Amino acid sequence: MTDFRDVLAQQRFEQGFADATGRIRTVFADYAVQGGTRVILHVEADPALRGGGAAGSFMRSLAEHARAEGLKLAPRCSYAVVWLKRHPEYDDVVA
Repeated sequence: MTDFRDVLAQQRFEQGFADATGRIRTVFADYAVQGGTRVILHVEADPALRGGGAAGSFMRSLAEHARAEGLKLAPRCSYAVVWLKRHPEYDDVVA
């Protein structure tokens, strides 16, 4: 796993994870800015990472980042909506 990052110029959160061959692949979330809220529009994992838990690990990093930065998350992507509902320990970052 590589460091979680906020690519401000692209309004995208990204994190790298190693696939089965050791190659680093990306999980990302596109977002829109509404003040201190990040509207999560789309979450996507590289196909080589699917089914391995990378997207869930990414969402945990995203929620931790939001908490540390004092941001709120407004999920619009179905994956982000479901993930946040399943993890009430992050209710404090949900807008």
